[in-house]
Amino acid sequence: MSVTLYTTGCPKCKILEKKLNDKKVSYNKITDVDEMINAGFLYSPVLKVNDKFMPFTEAIGWVNGVEK
Repeated sequence: MSVTLYTTGCPKCKILEKKLNDKKVSYNKITDVDEMINAGFLYSPVLKVNDKFMPFTEAIGWVNGVEK
């Protein structure tokens, strides 16, 4: 499984990152705003799992469902 967190360090980003760390999910972290803009993201954080992009609320739901 490939997991990538696109983050600007905003409060929601920090919450999602903490949840990923608490669940011990291995992930890549992208903080380059230009890369996010070029990908068409209008907000952060965005979590990419395999080929699926998830906004904050959906990403939190996904992380909550991950087994430790």
